[in-house]
Amino acid sequence: MDSKVKKDREQSWVQLPDGYLSRTPMFQFVILCLIFPLWGAAASLNDILITQFKTVFTLNDTATAFVQSAFYGGYFLMAIPASILIKKTSYKLAILIGLLFYIIGCGLFFPASHVATYSMFLVAIFAIAIGLSFLETSCDTYATMFGPKDTANKRLNVANVLIPLGDIMGIVLGKYLIFGEGGNIADKVAKMSKAEAEVYNQHLLQLTLRPYKYILIVLIIIFIVLAITKMPRAKAFSTASESKEAQPSLGETFNYLFHNKRYMKGVLCQFIYAGMQTTVWSFTIRLALRLDSHISDAAASTFMIYSYIAWFFGKLVANWFLDRYSITKVLTWFSLLGTISLVITFTVPNIVAVIAAIATSFFFGPEWPTIYAHTLDQIHEKKYTETGGAFIVMSLIGGAIVPTIQGRVSDLTGSMQLSFIVPAICFALITLYFWTEHRWEKAHPDEVQEH
Repeated sequence: MDSKVKKDREQSWVQLPDGYLSRTPMFQFVILCLIFPLWGAAASLNDILITQFKTVFTLNDTATAFVQSAFYGGYFLMAIPASILIKKTSYKLAILIGLLFYIIGCGLFFPASHVATYSMFLVAIFAIAIGLSFLETSCDTYATMFGPKDTANKRLNVANVLIPLGDIMGIVLGKYLIFGEGGNIADKVAKMSKAEAEVYNQHLLQLTLRPYKYILIVLIIIFIVLAITKMPRAKAFSTASESKEAQPSLGETFNYLFHNKRYMKGVLCQFIYAGMQTTVWSFTIRLALRLDSHISDAAASTFMIYSYIAWFFGKLVANWFLDRYSITKVLTWFSLLGTISLVITFTVPNIVAVIAAIATSFFFGPEWPTIYAHTLDQIHEKKYTETGGAFIVMSLIGGAIVPTIQGRVSDLTGSMQLSFIVPAICFALITLYFWTEHRWEKAHPDEVQEH
């Protein structure tokens, strides 16, 4: 058998030298796809927690954004260690470690509810984020390598279609298990004495445990199934004489990536997108509560369910267009229309602004996976792929920074609605990025590597 091609008698795929597979093993791919909605559930629960913590711990808009800072800070710090682990071991081990940290983080919510301090909850959220950093660093790149090269972008978009289902699951769990008692939490607390408020706040913190119990059960099941399933290696390999070249040092990898201008532009775009998506979803519930003082917390959380449904259908529609047109052209139009939606959000002083914010989620549909795959395409030396993927995941730190900026704008101006100018600017910059990428591709058709 050719030394460049490895095939096991018990498997249906052929491992190719560049890391891609001859075909996609469907059972293993389904298991991989089922992990994607798990980080969606964690992210959407943060939007519920922000509303909950603001009242319980008496926080301003800037302070509430630290929930996202802890969440995406974990992504930033652990992406490179996760990529090193993948290079030295396997995608499967990295995913198992990610699931383990996710399980630990969910478990920490139980002591955190008894300690009843904001910082302890941030520790639990940070632990979850460490797990999710391992998961996204491994799963996003793994999905692109999980079959033929020419369908890599499609595989990642298919896997990402499931993320909104996880987000919806998280919001539904939060709506009925955390906000299930109805009414507006802030209004209830305002009518209580200090002693009554302390007892009620402790009760509210206990409610935060409910959704994490169900998530823990799902995590443990996925962990066991993955542990006993044979998964593809999906990594580039070489002959013994090439092994040194196939395992570049971290310094060499950094040098290659930092001098790859189109790759770095993609990383910056992902940074901006991550921040924009996070800040829109973090403050949509709050925007609804500000614009309609009679709406309850539970009712306001329904707007996020609508947002994730819009996101889901945005992905489906985008996948149809991506099969027929240039990805840079499709993303330019989606980004432009998303920018217009956000302009409406911060300028129309009524509930139409909330509807526009929900509509924006439709245009989020193809952004993350397409930016990821398009940026990864700029790495022509596949021996740098794992670390390159980690840098893209590190760009999620934008989800920690941009919401803090919007929270600060809201505090300084006294207008939650006006603060949506921050994500509007972000989407405009993303539109500019894809427009320039589309122009570059039209000028260099022979160098286009999208797939």
